[in-house]
Amino acid sequence: MTRKKRITLKDIANEFNVSIATVSKALNDSYEISTKTKAKIQQYAKENHYKPNSIALNLQNKKTKTIGVIIPNILNHFFTKVFVGIEKVATEKGYNLITCISNESYEKEVSAMELLKNSALDGFILSIAEETQVKQEFSHFQNTINQGIPIVMFDRVTEEVECDKVIVNDKEGAYNATNHFIETGCKNIAIVSTIHNLSVGKLRLEGYKKALSEAGIPIDESFIIKVDEFNDIDTSLKILLGSKRVDAMLCLEEDSAVSTLRLLTAKGYKIPEDISIIGFTNGVLPRHVTPAITTISQHGIYLGETATRMLIEKLENEESETSHTTKVIKTNLIERETTKSLPY
Repeated sequence: MTRKKRITLKDIANEFNVSIATVSKALNDSYEISTKTKAKIQQYAKENHYKPNSIALNLQNKKTKTIGVIIPNILNHFFTKVFVGIEKVATEKGYNLITCISNESYEKEVSAMELLKNSALDGFILSIAEETQVKQEFSHFQNTINQGIPIVMFDRVTEEVECDKVIVNDKEGAYNATNHFIETGCKNIAIVSTIHNLSVGKLRLEGYKKALSEAGIPIDESFIIKVDEFNDIDTSLKILLGSKRVDAMLCLEEDSAVSTLRLLTAKGYKIPEDISIIGFTNGVLPRHVTPAITTISQHGIYLGETATRMLIEKLENEESETSHTTKVIKTNLIERETTKSLPY
């Protein structure tokens, strides 16, 4: 037995030689349509077992209860924690999530947004891909907002796009970490960055430089290690250690902190007696290596919860759509074994 094709609004419109909008209004008993026309269309729809498309209705009412999430790097534990926070609040509020990974690619980020927009959703929560920040190309975000789909950016954001944002106080975090080194007697403080192209990397570098300047320590550019695809972290560290006296290293993300610790211990340095280490962020690895790494916690779960609450509040209170808020999450230093104790 052949399954009968489901009848659509377009089929009914063709039957009566009217527009789809007219059919929709007739089925919704609109006063704009004559009683006679409404009766004919409603009767035909009933006889042919017409069922409204729930996604189309939800789109019309802006109530799909679905949020698109775009994360740049799922291997980064910080983003995993943020997603945990997003999922927790979305579930509490009865929202579904559709998640894509941009893998730090501009093209993947653009195509993910197009894909998700076609999946009938209410809004986006996202962190910008590295390649997008390098290109400084943000039109796909603005186009989405212009289509009436709100965006909440987190962690990696841009001032070029007006939307709600949740950021970590990265500058303050690096400033406090550098001051912690100084207070424990360190003066030759290096910084290891694999994220110098990102907004967060630039802010952390600013915080480092500010702390050094306030302490009267000259800023030596050779102490700033920028690692990318053209130079690996081991080679860069060996060059620095071979030419400079270093007694502290601030690593701007988790993997570089672990790699730095591994190389220093392999070369016979005592941690923290010879060289102290602090890393961003407070993921799983820094806690479980030996010695355990002192870290700057960015409170990823709370950040994800905050971003989701901001978006849902905007979706459920449409009159607030014209105003935009940036919320700043404070960091804190979690002392472990790779830094010296503060003197009393």
